[in-house]
Amino acid sequence: MTSAPTVTSPGPPARLPSLTGLRWIAALLVFGYHVGTMRIVAEPDYQAVVDWTFSLGLSGVEFFFILSGFVLVWSARDGDRRRDFWRRRIAKIYPNHLLMWAVVLATGVWVFADPVNLRAAVENLFLLQAWDPTPGYFYSVNSVSWSLSCELFFYFCLPFALPLIRRARPGALWAVVVAVPLLIVALWPGQHLLPTESTWWFTQVFPVTRSLEFWMGVAAAELLRRGLWRGPGLTAASVIFVVTWVVAAQWIPAQLWAALLAAAYVLVIAAAADADVRGVRTPWRSRPMVWLGEVSFAFYLVHVFVMVTVLRLAGRLGVGLPGWWGPLAALGFLAVGLGLAALLHRWVEMPLTRRLGPPRRPRPPATGPGPAAPAAAASGEPTAVPGPRRAREHVPVADPRRTVA
Repeated sequence: MTSAPTVTSPGPPARLPSLTGLRWIAALLVFGYHVGTMRIVAEPDYQAVVDWTFSLGLSGVEFFFILSGFVLVWSARDGDRRRDFWRRRIAKIYPNHLLMWAVVLATGVWVFADPVNLRAAVENLFLLQAWDPTPGYFYSVNSVSWSLSCELFFYFCLPFALPLIRRARPGALWAVVVAVPLLIVALWPGQHLLPTESTWWFTQVFPVTRSLEFWMGVAAAELLRRGLWRGPGLTAASVIFVVTWVVAAQWIPAQLWAALLAAAYVLVIAAAADADVRGVRTPWRSRPMVWLGEVSFAFYLVHVFVMVTVLRLAGRLGVGLPGWWGPLAALGFLAVGLGLAALLHRWVEMPLTRRLGPPRRPRPPATGPGPAAPAAAASGEPTAVPGPRRAREHVPVADPRRTVA
């Protein structure tokens, strides 16, 4: 198969380490959300603190999906063939996914004697589960891998859309950035016409719906690439995000906070990228934060499995741990998940990404306008579990026995 070139690089390569560091913050929010939804902390007062802090943590998926679109457009390679792009992306996500798919299934069968649903297992193996609205299937096997199913769809679409994006008028790109939050709100009216599970799947899992956030990041990256992005600096954007988070967690309906946080996330992402391009120091580009961001993809894939497995073995799944044992267990899960993620990143993700990806080609000389040195970007994959705060009771991630059997 031959493909036309899909990208035009405007300048020499430059990394965006601040975006890598910010990925860990988003992953941590998702982890905290799952600590809350799994009721690991049984003490009501402590659980209330977890709920208040992380009630919107599942919105980290918006950050990851927006970041994915931003990074892939920013780092697009001049003369890249579609098949090379697809091969790189599959080489990035599939080794970790395949290993965790096998580990979760093997643990369910050999440790807990869970029966295997062949249809769910095959859908998950090929990352097709997000297209299946059947309850118990889109969150099956390793429940968090549903977002990789969405990412695979984004990866398929981007090489076809990128030539149009490069030629798009600035007004059209701004229209995408502004329209996405409005479309997120527009999806919610009329949900009463759909069954509850179908509503959740369509608004929170369906790859076409979730691609809205991805295209928002794509448009923002292209605007910044051309030097046309007009947004607040990183400090102001961070303040806007914190204020939005606090207000949304307390007073904003679910269909509105999802849209507001999408807008706040894109402001932070674009501001952090702009700071890196201009060489401005940020708190997110320190060596520890960058390392945490690099392992965040692996952490995301292991954290729910670790928590559920330990709680099932201890007979505390859905019950939680009393007193200080709950918070201590949450910190222990964080440490164990991070340790396993480091091993997975070092011995599986990194070597197999290099081995399975296409050979690297030297970048051609820079052509065209654009900001100083905008080409390469933060590595890694966006992943998280999304959905509205007031619908969290419909998220079947706390007990994967539903999704394996």
